[in-house]
Amino acid sequence: MQAGLAAALAWRIGHDVLGNPAPVFAPSAAVGTIVAALGQRAHRTIELLLGVGLGIAITDFLLSVLGTGFWQTGLVVGGAILTTLVLFGRSGAAVGQAGGTAVLLATLAPAQKDLEWPRIVEATVGGVVGLLVVALLLPLNPMRILDRDAAPIFAGLARELREVAASLTHHDRERAVRALTALRSMGPDLERLHEALSGAEEVVSLAPARWLRRKDVERFARANRLLERIIEHSRGVARRSAMVLQYQEPVPAELATSVGRLAEAVELLRTEHRAGRPTERTRRAVWDAVHAAGRARGRGVGEFGEAVITQLRTAASDLLRATGCDATSANDQVRQAAQQGAESVQARDEPR
Repeated sequence: MQAGLAAALAWRIGHDVLGNPAPVFAPSAAVGTIVAALGQRAHRTIELLLGVGLGIAITDFLLSVLGTGFWQTGLVVGGAILTTLVLFGRSGAAVGQAGGTAVLLATLAPAQKDLEWPRIVEATVGGVVGLLVVALLLPLNPMRILDRDAAPIFAGLARELREVAASLTHHDRERAVRALTALRSMGPDLERLHEALSGAEEVVSLAPARWLRRKDVERFARANRLLERIIEHSRGVARRSAMVLQYQEPVPAELATSVGRLAEAVELLRTEHRAGRPTERTRRAVWDAVHAAGRARGRGVGEFGEAVITQLRTAASDLLRATGCDATSANDQVRQAAQQGAESVQARDEPR
């Protein structure tokens, strides 16, 4: 819808305002801006205009020296693209526009004069129209963008943590290893979420209708930075759990409970963030997870079991920070929950 509206508006301006009976450049530039990756549209438009300018300058110079013909066209286009690559690296927008402009001017210049100025004007109009469409006329919902790409990450993280919990319950080392492999393969999902976050930040910066969502996007950005840390610590939980099972260390039932409760906290974090509600349920689940880990330590674990608890506590602290806690408060809450869990086991085991 954005691309179609931008193309139509750019054609109308090129035809009715600029007086071009066949305005090709303006709609092309508008669509080029729209189809750019989220978060890169303003940057893409600037590159597009620079590419057009470079293509015109280089083509005019080379045609004046070499003349026109089939081999001249090849040299002109190659020279325009090479120069743009040297100046901008692998920037697709600038390189593409420089090459496209060189092709048009080298092939049409002999039959149609004075193409340079209309090309620049229409490219500018198209780029501006594309930005106006995404900023004013049809701005995307930034939270919908973020939730769409965050959903598989939260779901996958919670699922694999539950698999780790099940592996501890059933003493199934291979299940923990499969969960670890799945957690290690989440890189592409994280990359898509980074792009979505960049796009959401672009929307709330350019679109007045979305300015009220700036705080929501900022909060999500903070949570996203912590989410990567939580995934890394969850990998540690899975890896150490597999080693607990490999070396047949003690596995208190509370250890599996703590990992399962951490998975629930991950799901609650996404649910409460998406709904814009307070994160009390997430914090309660985190507390329960760490309390259970403290009870597991009180009952006795081995070297790798201790490492599982350490990684889980670190992930729990980052989850609390993702809910809005500062680092000191999050660490204190985790420490207290673990201590109370261990003390609850000691109190029960003391002779009456």
